[in-house]
Amino acid sequence: MDELLGRKTPYSAPAEQAVIGSMLIDPRCVPEVLEKLKAEEFYVKLNRDIYETIFAMFSYGQTIDPVTVLDQMKVRGVYEDKCEEYVAEVMRITPTAANVSEYADIVRDRALLRHLGETADEINSMIYEGAGEADAMLEAAERKIYALRQGRTVGGLLPVSAVVQTVFDEMSAAAESGKGIPGIPTGLPDLDSKILGLNRAELVLVAARPGMGKTSIALNMALHVAMSERKSVAIFSLEMSREQLVMRLLSRAALVPLSNLLTGQLTPQQWNSISEAAAQLAATDIRIDDNPTLTVSDMNAQCRRVPNLALVVIDYLQLLQSAGSGHSWSNESRTQAVSDISRMMKIMAKELNVPVVCASQLSRANEARQDKRPMLSDLRESGAIEQDADVVIGLYRDGYYNRESENPNLAEAIVLKNRKGQTGTVELNWLPEYTSFTSMERRHDDEY
Repeated sequence: MDELLGRKTPYSAPAEQAVIGSMLIDPRCVPEVLEKLKAEEFYVKLNRDIYETIFAMFSYGQTIDPVTVLDQMKVRGVYEDKCEEYVAEVMRITPTAANVSEYADIVRDRALLRHLGETADEINSMIYEGAGEADAMLEAAERKIYALRQGRTVGGLLPVSAVVQTVFDEMSAAAESGKGIPGIPTGLPDLDSKILGLNRAELVLVAARPGMGKTSIALNMALHVAMSERKSVAIFSLEMSREQLVMRLLSRAALVPLSNLLTGQLTPQQWNSISEAAAQLAATDIRIDDNPTLTVSDMNAQCRRVPNLALVVIDYLQLLQSAGSGHSWSNESRTQAVSDISRMMKIMAKELNVPVVCASQLSRANEARQDKRPMLSDLRESGAIEQDADVVIGLYRDGYYNRESENPNLAEAIVLKNRKGQTGTVELNWLPEYTSFTSMERRHDDEY
């Protein structure tokens, strides 16, 4: 097709050959190349076949040299009569294995240009075929471009061998980190032991009745991730303003009661603590949007432009239902709206490849029970949310309902659903003066 249109396909045969030749001349450079390149980034089929053979041999710890590679190509059924001569020629013309990183960069660059051209063709076809409204096409186009930027393709079958290697890489990274959990710590070790941290592509729902602390625990997680991981966190608040959220974050970081910040009645020591906390907070990359009419698509589009994104926090799900609409919802349309929103949030988590923590209100069903601890069925319009969420955490404080509670600041984070395994209850300390939670074994002054 490109030849018919007079277009030249971007690829560099010399660079592809130099990468293959370098790996055969000096197998010590194989791990470096495998980190940079995927088999599909080679344009010439024979180069791709040789690379895939070397990849498989390396994965199984086999010796890599011209003889063994040619033998394995026969085993894999990709050997051709010209292979032996081609391998000898590739090794002869490769200047040096020392520059393999530069050769790999050229191959990768040309592959990206090819994928970009293919994506542009797909977008053009979508437009001229009239495949939807302009906003929907813009969203699809952004998704395709973002996937390219992240080094992924949208959809498509992937061989299990490639997935196995990715899984091994993730296991190795978890082992090397020494954290004992695969995900990002929430700052609440007891909770982490249940849900194994905040994991990539997961939708984590924090569900509670109003005033129970769902915004607070979500902000706890956001602050801990931003400070400990030194990565970007996006917070979308449809209920509270940016200033209200930052007040809470400052109170938590400085360990100064929120009421003192709101009234301005602060001691010199508290002013010092707040100044230090403000400097720490300003050094983080926490980004807040308090637009109450945001849709999930708007959030997704913004997050695609955030570099080094580690976590997305949304407060809260039910306010998303009427975002951008000017009418009230019937029960049926409301349920459908929540179903669509929860599905879109799960898709966003997968596409961005980061955890999405979303606060959600519970219905009043628990108020009528003697045991008011939340259940999955208490989620408003719960069917779709239950299905899409990977983790559901219900919050309960006996002190909220019972003024004579022995420990009014004892909170329970009840893991109602967990795709990775354990459910059950985790006890936490509720610190009302800081609108914050801590683990039971920690005092609030040990947190940071």
